[in-house]
Amino acid sequence: MTTDISSNSNKGIDRSLLVGILLTIFGVIAIALPAVSTIFFETWVALILISSGAAKLFYAFQTRNDGGFAWKLVLSILYIATGIMLFVYPLTGVLTLTLLLGSFLLAEGVFETILAFRLRPQQNWTWVLGDGIITLILGGMIWFQYPFNAPWIIGTLVGASILFTGISRVMLSLSGRSSLDKANQPTSA
Repeated sequence: MTTDISSNSNKGIDRSLLVGILLTIFGVIAIALPAVSTIFFETWVALILISSGAAKLFYAFQTRNDGGFAWKLVLSILYIATGIMLFVYPLTGVLTLTLLLGSFLLAEGVFETILAFRLRPQQNWTWVLGDGIITLILGGMIWFQYPFNAPWIIGTLVGASILFTGISRVMLSLSGRSSLDKANQPTSA
């Protein structure tokens, strides 16, 4: 019984390790080819919008007697149209997504900075202030270099996220494997 559990746990850890290694490789590729990964990300967002719009359209027709049918229909058409626009004009989509990312980071930085000063009586409030300042700087860098940074910024950031997700998955898998090996070792009396 214990052998089955440890065997299944080992398989799960091995799969997790493999996924971590693949994510790390894909993250490095995304960072190395930021323009390609930016277009890939933009296309992925387009697919998500079209799929969401189709689901909303289906839901609108299924619940058309419950009220709000026109709003549901308009919202689904907006999702689908936005997704199609991203497919048809990918470079414009990249510019738009980059501008949105810069705006989001600026807004987040402002709110984090305000939050930091509200937390000021607490210990370690400066960490929140530092986060707010760094986020403001990143948002400002995107805005002040726009549109020249659009082809590479999203791909680089997504690549960095994938890379660090992969590394953390690898490290957790190795830690799990080490813990499992220690648990399976016979104890000497």
